[in-house]
Amino acid sequence: MHPPIVTQCFKAYDIRGQVPSQLNEDIAYRIGRALVAELQGKTLVVGQDMRLESPPLAAALMRGITEAGADVLDIGLCGTEEVYFATSHYKVDGGIMITASHNPKGYNGMKLVKAESRPISGDTGLDAIRIRVEKGDLGEVAKTKGQVREAFDKSAYLEHLLGYVDVKALKPLKVLADPGNGAAGPVIEALQSKLPLEWVLINAEPNGHFPNGVPNPLLPENRELTRKALLEHRCDLGLAWDGDFDRCFFFDAGGRFIEGYYLVGLLAEMLLKLHPGSKIIHDPRLTWNTIEQVNQAGGVAIQSKTGHAFIKERMRAEDAVYGGEMSAHHYFRDFAYCDSGMIPWLLIAALMSETGKTLAQLVDSRIEAYPCSGEINYHVTDSKSTIKKILDHYLPQQPVVDTTDGISVEFNDWRFSLRGSNTEPLLRLNIESRANPTLVSQRLTEIERLIQE
Repeated sequence: MHPPIVTQCFKAYDIRGQVPSQLNEDIAYRIGRALVAELQGKTLVVGQDMRLESPPLAAALMRGITEAGADVLDIGLCGTEEVYFATSHYKVDGGIMITASHNPKGYNGMKLVKAESRPISGDTGLDAIRIRVEKGDLGEVAKTKGQVREAFDKSAYLEHLLGYVDVKALKPLKVLADPGNGAAGPVIEALQSKLPLEWVLINAEPNGHFPNGVPNPLLPENRELTRKALLEHRCDLGLAWDGDFDRCFFFDAGGRFIEGYYLVGLLAEMLLKLHPGSKIIHDPRLTWNTIEQVNQAGGVAIQSKTGHAFIKERMRAEDAVYGGEMSAHHYFRDFAYCDSGMIPWLLIAALMSETGKTLAQLVDSRIEAYPCSGEINYHVTDSKSTIKKILDHYLPQQPVVDTTDGISVEFNDWRFSLRGSNTEPLLRLNIESRANPTLVSQRLTEIERLIQE
């Protein structure tokens, strides 16, 4: 037995915290041991992002795994989706990605999956691992230690990505790619020679010092570099990623940031052409545009609670071909039901090539039909009481209320969703209307006033 400890880094879906106060090499070692004890696995994939703390955490984790008697397939510097891919492709017992995604510098974390890249979250094993780590109940040290095998070759993964498009049919679009010094750079560089696209790469070198800020294109101030470079080089399309590139963000040729919401409908339409009548999973935050596009394309739109564990579980249950969240997470049945930050832009480049339309032309009518606020975050002391107060304000108007995730409140001409963050003391608000951007602004002012009161 190891001495008991208290952990703060275990969250609802993953492990995340400041290094070394909340997550350190001792905890990483314990997680390795506890994971093998819990999964009874023989081989686990381990990957890591570009953060400065990732290599020592990875070394400690792998020491824990091998001392518990399991082998490690070390895939080195990569994105989260490469761990998902390797876990299902090599048919191993689980995988761990060391990353804190878009969190500030000084944070790190882990995303864990079991066989078939099924997520390990609170109620599917993460709590059990936490209890083992905290109690020091790490199972036996094996008589024969496991081995670490390096598997840095990305060719099977790259080949899988290219299988989503007809490479020969792609037009020579000029693409601005901004990995933000995250882990996406090496993958984009490896794909360059395989695609007939013209590339302009900025911030491509993975760098945990984050010389251009933490890679998180959801922060408006982080989009400026991408936008400027796109306009300067007159590109047809702009792409940016977060640190572990499980999310991809789009800019049109005019430098406009396209909300992830409108890409869900677009990707759903594309996949429904290939798989007619299929089911599409979406989250409850913004829904009208997605539902309409899915219905028009002959698919079945199904709402799921927000969060990768819920979406993946629902996709498997429904055998859905695609799942999309407005936060720029896109999930694909053929990618072990996991989210990818690479497949979406390949599909959009294929759609632009096939239709001869710009990204703006593909989304403008949808933005006009269903203008939205985008997700706005508010720091509040008590999410639940704030949500209740806002709901009480609108209930006399007899809206349709849905409580799949937080609350979604629907009127004839506008709707809003309000939910507490699973990871931070934040309240997240989304508003959309039917073809009325002014109404979105008015309701935003109204709800903000209620939050501030």
